[in-house]
Amino acid sequence: MRWTQTLIPTLREAPAEAEIVSHQLLLRAGLVRKLAGGVYSFLPLGLRALRKVERIVREEMDRAGAIEVLLPALQPPEIWQQSGRYETARQVLYKVYDSARREWVLSPTAEEVITLLAAAEIQSYRQLPRNFYQISVKFRDEIRPRFGLMRAREFIMKDAYSFDVSDEAAQQSYQRMYEAYTRVFARCGLRTFPVEADTGVIGGTLSHEFMVPAETGENEVAYCEGCGYAANVEKAVSRVAAGGQAPVQGTAPAPEKFPTPGVQTIEDLSRAPYGVPAERQIKTLVYIVESRPLVILLRGDDQLNEAKLAARLGTTTFRPATAEEIHSLLGAHPGSLGAVAATLPDPAPPVWADERLRGATEMITGANEDGHHFRHVDVARDLRVNEWADLRTVRAGEGCVRCGRPLQIRRAIEVGHVFKLGTKYSEKLGSTFIDESGVRRPCVMGCYGIGVTRTLQAIIEQSHDADGIVWPVSVAPYEVCLTPLQMNADGPVRAVADRLYEALQREGIEVILDDREERPGVKFKDADLVGFPFRVNIGEKLLAKGQVEIKRRAGGQVEAVSVDEAAVRVAALVQEARRALLEAAG
Repeated sequence: MRWTQTLIPTLREAPAEAEIVSHQLLLRAGLVRKLAGGVYSFLPLGLRALRKVERIVREEMDRAGAIEVLLPALQPPEIWQQSGRYETARQVLYKVYDSARREWVLSPTAEEVITLLAAAEIQSYRQLPRNFYQISVKFRDEIRPRFGLMRAREFIMKDAYSFDVSDEAAQQSYQRMYEAYTRVFARCGLRTFPVEADTGVIGGTLSHEFMVPAETGENEVAYCEGCGYAANVEKAVSRVAAGGQAPVQGTAPAPEKFPTPGVQTIEDLSRAPYGVPAERQIKTLVYIVESRPLVILLRGDDQLNEAKLAARLGTTTFRPATAEEIHSLLGAHPGSLGAVAATLPDPAPPVWADERLRGATEMITGANEDGHHFRHVDVARDLRVNEWADLRTVRAGEGCVRCGRPLQIRRAIEVGHVFKLGTKYSEKLGSTFIDESGVRRPCVMGCYGIGVTRTLQAIIEQSHDADGIVWPVSVAPYEVCLTPLQMNADGPVRAVADRLYEALQREGIEVILDDREERPGVKFKDADLVGFPFRVNIGEKLLAKGQVEIKRRAGGQVEAVSVDEAAVRVAALVQEARRALLEAAG
């Protein structure tokens, strides 16, 4: 490709809308352009890089035995109602209406569609296992789209769905996809690490996210450098969270009510004249879960993890109660709430307590009377707890649940997610098979997603420098940029550039020739901004010595080679870079 024959509208300054480096470089390098919030057009170079990511994904899915299909993006809401996700996923669903005012859903994912397809086509254990995948556009109604392709309303995703005869067989399918994902991201030049994850509205019994370390990531990951434990903070546990330690041990006196006028928060009670440390307080929260109240207790210095709560409840249909709802239920306003048995209404709402409180004594909690608290509270003796659960968010420095070493927390970008779904969808949507004994049983399913457009941007977020993008050769729009410094029609520079261009194409190298009538500095800046892995500089001074100059984008190493050897040397460098990524993937 010649530069003048395509469209590469580079920008010297980043648009104000771009908050993070990768978003800035997507725009500055002329890869994408914004149409509306969370909706982007791909320009020629961006599309080439995107198609390369798709090709790697497709090759590894095929290698793992998955079968490619293409499912409708327009889906009837009835199938979402049948699965139970019409309500639980309602916040992300785009709903559109046809000319007859019939409602449709724009696909954010395809569990329902693929399960119905399997229900119609798979009848016998002899047809299993099966794994179907697609690479297609998805739609999610993001309330706050941001960071370019990271959180978009329209995006491209690879989603795959496995069907097996048993839990054991499903685990094997899960492992194959897990290994395929490891290869996909390695071939894309991404450094990723898998972490245990919450299954969210997708559901299921096991899941892992593939994370790219990045300070701009929207996910927080807890990890241990000792044993390798890693989990999204929505899922992570620590030794203190799993077992709990009482702030004070021993037999406590009977609860004593005392006045706390003006106290409305944990911080208020920790200040003079009370001076009660947060770890000695019990935080009482009230949530409305599918129209019913639930009281939640945590230690005062802990934060409720709503993802853990959702997993324990089995629903995402919950919200914090309003002050009016709380007063009607417990007779007090936030700041004076508690679960001392004698102060709860009859009938009492269910009370869930975080494991960290188990066995705690000498605690302080609200008295369910405005401006009053209880001291000397023994959790086991004085509180009415219906259920214990891990409900808190872990913090850096807490002991690893496996080895006890301090946990660390880092930010990361999620690029892939694998789920072991079990029979949640197959039972509801009728995907069954007849086993060897003639008994009809539900298929055991798995589900596996890769954000293709997000992966593209994550590569940029991880691989850039002060001058622009530093593409891994496997996903670069072009592997080599030929940069003639003088473009005289009859000059030797142009003749050598044309000859190298044709020679590299014959070698199977993806090459772009910068044939613009621009100053060398402009060409250098644009090539570095776009991030071509190799640049070949061709100028009159170099040609006077019979040489051209090869510059590697990563590291900036420069070498001069003879004109006659240039094509062979460049091809060898590209092939070496290709092999290195393939070897890293295994």
